[in-house]
Amino acid sequence: MKKILVTGGAGYIGSLVVRQLLAKGGYHVRVIDSLKWGGDALYDVMQHPEFEFIKGDIRNQNDLDKALTGINGIIHLAAIVGDPACTKFSDEAKETNWKASIKLFDAAEQAGVDRFVFASTCSNYGKMANSDGFLNENSPLNPISLYAELKVKFEDYILNQRKDSRMCATSLRYSTVHGFSPRIRFDLTVNEFTRNMVLEHFQEIWGEQFWRPYCHVDDLSSAAILVLESPTEKVKTNVFGVGDTSENYQKGMIIREVQKLVDGEVKYVAKNEDPRDYRVDFTKIKEELGFKITKTVPDGIREIKKILDSRIIDDPYGQKFRNI
Repeated sequence: MKKILVTGGAGYIGSLVVRQLLAKGGYHVRVIDSLKWGGDALYDVMQHPEFEFIKGDIRNQNDLDKALTGINGIIHLAAIVGDPACTKFSDEAKETNWKASIKLFDAAEQAGVDRFVFASTCSNYGKMANSDGFLNENSPLNPISLYAELKVKFEDYILNQRKDSRMCATSLRYSTVHGFSPRIRFDLTVNEFTRNMVLEHFQEIWGEQFWRPYCHVDDLSSAAILVLESPTEKVKTNVFGVGDTSENYQKGMIIREVQKLVDGEVKYVAKNEDPRDYRVDFTKIKEELGFKITKTVPDGIREIKKILDSRIIDDPYGQKFRNI
């Protein structure tokens, strides 16, 4: 039985990675998480015989040593996630997303870990030069936020600076995530637009023309496990975008998908706060690893609408449902 460490396993993506690994069988899953956003998402797996939890911080060497004992593979999700959060918690982001990630990689290598899967981001592309084209793994990186800068730096570390490591390291450039998770977030475009239209019947939108790729949280989770299980020669010191080429949307397109299910007013305004604009081709992961998505943006919208309509969440605007 392989022992897998999921850093940030109580988070939006991590809590589903944990469940998918346990459901597959053949894995013992250990999570290390500081519980910055709480541990509710793991309550129902705490009694699973092949699950264990460590409340700890990857910035702390003692916590790392404890977490790495006997581990075969790592899915590294622990981070300050997103541009706004990295701006607000910039020092913590530099410590966690960069310094602690290097410490984790080096310690994992010394501990004899075989696989290291890193959750990076398509935000690394920044703003595409050709608004009619597509970007892919071979495109120049143009990080325009601290979040992306730190992801690019760590990608370079594991894929270039440490390319001779005996450990099989892979970077996954995740699309913008959406959909239901045990640690649901409402500060992500698809989820936020759906929440606001369901509860307020109003959404203000700026930068409606900007492109982003989107991918359901279920599929981002399964991609990490797919890489963990793929032949070394296919994934070692390699990078894959995670998503589907058909799931590139402009903000205006997303709100129109929401409006197919929810009535409400949309107000378009002019702002220049976030210049990111990138449309991504995901042919590589599909052709080389056989990755296919199982859910689309409309599926994610329906999931969020369903949980909001149920009123099971008392305060969908609460702090626990966002990263800032």
